[in-house]
Amino acid sequence: MDVLSEINDLIWNPMAYLALGLGLFFTVLTRGIQFRRIPDMIRELGAKKDTPEGNSPLQAVLLTLASRVGVGNIAGVATAIYAGGPGAMFWMVLCALLGSASAYAESTLAQVFKTKIDGEHRGGVPYYVEKGLKAKWLAVILAAMILVGYGFVFPGVQSNNIAQSMNEAFSIPLWAVALVVTVLLAVVIIGGTKRIVAVAQVFVPFMAAGYIIATIVMLAMNAEQIWPTLQLVFSSAFGVNQVFGGILGAAVAWGVRRAVFSNVAGVGEGTFGAASAAVRHPAKQGLVQAFSIFIDTVVVCNATGVMILISGLYDVADENGALIFSGANGIEAGPGYTQAAIDTIAPGIGPGFVAVALFFFAFTTLIAFYYIAKTNLVYLFHGRAANVADWVLKIGMIAITFYGSVESPTLIWAIGDIGYGSIGWVNMICILLLSPVVWKVTRDYDRQRRAGKELAFNPEALGIKRAHFWMQDHTGTIARAKAEGLLDDADDAR
Repeated sequence: MDVLSEINDLIWNPMAYLALGLGLFFTVLTRGIQFRRIPDMIRELGAKKDTPEGNSPLQAVLLTLASRVGVGNIAGVATAIYAGGPGAMFWMVLCALLGSASAYAESTLAQVFKTKIDGEHRGGVPYYVEKGLKAKWLAVILAAMILVGYGFVFPGVQSNNIAQSMNEAFSIPLWAVALVVTVLLAVVIIGGTKRIVAVAQVFVPFMAAGYIIATIVMLAMNAEQIWPTLQLVFSSAFGVNQVFGGILGAAVAWGVRRAVFSNVAGVGEGTFGAASAAVRHPAKQGLVQAFSIFIDTVVVCNATGVMILISGLYDVADENGALIFSGANGIEAGPGYTQAAIDTIAPGIGPGFVAVALFFFAFTTLIAFYYIAKTNLVYLFHGRAANVADWVLKIGMIAITFYGSVESPTLIWAIGDIGYGSIGWVNMICILLLSPVVWKVTRDYDRQRRAGKELAFNPEALGIKRAHFWMQDHTGTIARAKAEGLLDDADDAR
């Protein structure tokens, strides 16, 4: 664990500043599109899909939220407070506000360079790395990393927290929870993509709404504590609090780390759901995905943090593990903090409520993880090999879900952090290199919106090459793209 901890620090401590800097860069590049186009975001949530294939914008964002809203929103926030103090909450929100521009950028790129496979819109990190950067070798490596991570590693983090919270709340043995979760997961993922979307569409709004209601009730019952809690967060975030001022660096690092773990802005996770949407302009889905960052971190993560801080039932430790604030009464950092917080407003209800909420959060994340892994599998394998690999993926994901449920939480979190951080580093650099494409698409979107035109996207007119999906849509023929050297026989065959 000491070795894993050191590796995590090497990956995440500098990445915290990379994530903040990248978000600021795309905020400036797009002239704050995540703020000035909020009305467009809301309008797009109700838009219908523009073609018979693919998902609607709302279905696509719900699929993305299914992966984003997970254990990071409950357990992750608690660990951020434990290691970074109350100030971590400020940096978490700031990272989300800036990171929503990164999410817009990567999701827009996913739309630009997506493709159609077996009637479904597929795209994401490896597709825009191959087509946008012309780096097939790197695309293959990234696809393999994401396939392994989302298929055989990260599901263990979700199932572990489900099992731990259920055991804490209802004293159900870990092996029993593991068995139930893996059976349910098997039923869903064997049902295919349509079942995945259907499940996400039902459960994501339900679980988020219930959680926010609990937060509102707690705020109403502790209204006099709201302002002191905000003062505590801000003073801790800027190192002027007499108790938590000495861990300013940890507040920044852990606030950003858990924000990125929760909303994965810049890591590329949201690109796969974004590419599945049938829209007339890539920026439309980019905006919807940016809005999902607000929901995940500014709303849901903040809800968790506020409940924990108002209750006072949490510990904060320095980098050596020595407690500088003790209020958790022996509760381990994780879902237990939130369970104890809710228990203060509804005695006897907290552990069960959080366990059920965490189950919905984490289970829908597991479902979305399969979709992400499958998209990368489709990129890597074709024909009979793809069918065999798909069954390996399903069996492997079910196995790691069971194993993760009964393994040590510390080990599972450490491995998951390393995986997310490694993918994040590479993807953030890639979307930075592709920022000229993001700028062109954003400028084109703004121009058409100002002109009041019905939105359409023609990559050729913008000088964007290898956007084959959109070129076929506009020219009506592959022959023209071939004649202009934008499409070769290999791409045509794929």
